[in-house]
Amino acid sequence: METIFITGIGTGVGKTIVSAIVAQALEADYWKPVQAGFDDGTDTQSVKRLIANDSSNIHPEVYSLRLAASPHIAARAENTIIDLNEIVAAHEKISAESANTTLVTEGAGGLMVPLNDDQFVADLVKRLQAKVILVSRNYLGSINHSLLTAAFCQQHRIDVLGWIFNDQYMDYEEEIVKWSGYKRLGSVPFTKVADKNFIADEAKKMRPSLLAAL
Repeated sequence: METIFITGIGTGVGKTIVSAIVAQALEADYWKPVQAGFDDGTDTQSVKRLIANDSSNIHPEVYSLRLAASPHIAARAENTIIDLNEIVAAHEKISAESANTTLVTEGAGGLMVPLNDDQFVADLVKRLQAKVILVSRNYLGSINHSLLTAAFCQQHRIDVLGWIFNDQYMDYEEEIVKWSGYKRLGSVPFTKVADKNFIADEAKKMRPSLLAAL
């Protein structure tokens, strides 16, 4: 099972919407192993609501933590520790039992978000041997955040498929592509309401570039 890991340049950049689009486009399974904060519902529930195909399976979280905070802090508040071995074991179980060949895995925040006292989201990416899609939301300051994320990936030899841009603020997506060296897989326009029809339309547009990158 090929694992595509959706990570962002920070928190609140649209990873869940992008995860739904990619899962819909590839008719892939979806999994968010670590959820921190669920008073307004989980990302897993959101993706389940947004995907409209018969092939995508939605897998449960390994850690579902109430506090909306960095995962290591949310886990500490519940007297637990996020163990990457448990996540990897769950990943192996999904790979063995699912009939699908692709798993879209959504991370928490960005690559340097701590999962415990010693390990970060980037460590999980490596343990899962995943290919990464970087999500950048267009806002003032996102060039810096995007290029820092790209530089980290290059330094740590993380396999990046490309960028998916979200929202609209000025026009510098192509500059991020040029300066980072990673291709653009697509751009998601701003919408006040993301529903199944919106996800399906964006997935149809993005499918050719995703297939070409894999």
